[in-house]
Amino acid sequence: MNITLQEEMAAQLKGKDFLALADYTPEEIEYLIHYGIELKRKQKAREPHAVLAGKTLGMIFEKSSTRTRVSFEVGMYQLGGQALFLSKNDLQLGRGETVWDTAQTLSRYLDGIMIRTYEHRKVIDLARGATVPVINGLTDYAHPCQVMADYQTVLEKKGRLKGIKVAYIGDGNNMVHSLMVGASKLGMDFAIASPEGYDPDQEVIQNSKENAAHYGGSVLLTRDPREAIENADIVYTDVWASMGFEAEQQEREIAFKNYQINEDLVKYAKSDYLFMHCLPAHRGEEVSEGVIDGAHSIIFDQAENRLHAQKAIMAATMI
Repeated sequence: MNITLQEEMAAQLKGKDFLALADYTPEEIEYLIHYGIELKRKQKAREPHAVLAGKTLGMIFEKSSTRTRVSFEVGMYQLGGQALFLSKNDLQLGRGETVWDTAQTLSRYLDGIMIRTYEHRKVIDLARGATVPVINGLTDYAHPCQVMADYQTVLEKKGRLKGIKVAYIGDGNNMVHSLMVGASKLGMDFAIASPEGYDPDQEVIQNSKENAAHYGGSVLLTRDPREAIENADIVYTDVWASMGFEAEQQEREIAFKNYQINEDLVKYAKSDYLFMHCLPAHRGEEVSEGVIDGAHSIIFDQAENRLHAQKAIMAATMI
C-alpha cells in the first residue's frame, strides 16, 4: 500500500466507530488487516509502537469473556495506553441510567469505548451518544473484531484472501453474519450449512450476496454440510448454543446432530484445508477432537491475532 493511500485510510478511520463490517469499505478492511500484521511484526521484534500513549479505553462488559478482555487490555498497554474494565455492576447503566447519558459521560473521560453486550441496538445507541470511537467487542448480531483476526490469520496462512473458500457448518449466528459480510467484501467465497430454523439474518444474506456479485466472490446457503465444505480452503464452526442460548442446549443438540465437523466431513474439503473456531469450543459436540486438535487446526493462531487485529482497530480509530 503506497504512502498516499495509507494517509488517506488513516484520515478516514480516525474517530470512526467500529460496530459492524457492513460499515467499512473493502479498502478499509484490508488496510486494518495489514496494519494488524505490521503491529504484530513490531510487537514480535520488540519495536516500540506506543501510538496511543496517554490514552484510555473504557471496556464495558455485559457478557463475560476470556479473549476479548485480555486482548484489548494487553493491546492498549502495548500501544502505550491503558484500559479500564467496567462490568455492568460497575456502571449506573446497570441500574437504569440511559445509554445516551452513559455515552455522553464516558466520552468526557475516555478516548475510546469497547462494549461486549447482547443487543446490537445498545452498541448503536452508545455510538450515537458518544463523542469518542465505539468498538463492538461482540453482540448477538455481530462479532467484527473476531473476524478481523480470522481474516488476518487466513491471509498469513494462505497468502491471499480473494478466491479463498470459507465453509461454515453450524448455527447462523453473529459469527456467521460478520464472516459472511467480510468475505463478501473481500472477494472470498462463503458457504454455510445450517439446519432449518437456524439460518443467518435474511438482510445480512441479501447484502452479502450483493457485495459478492460486486467484488467477485460468492455466497452459498445449504442444508447439506458436504455441499458447503466441498473444496473449502477454510473450515469453520462455532458452538451450537452461544452465550445467552444455554436454555436451548438440548434442543440444539438434536437440531445440529448431523452438523458436526469431524474426520469424515473434512475429507470433502481441500487436502490443505485449515480448521478455525472462534472459541470457546465444545470438543465432541460441534467438532471432533481429531479435527480441532489435529494438524490442520489454527485455532490458537486466530486467538493470538485477536490481540493484533484489535490493536490495529484501536490505533486507527483512537489515534
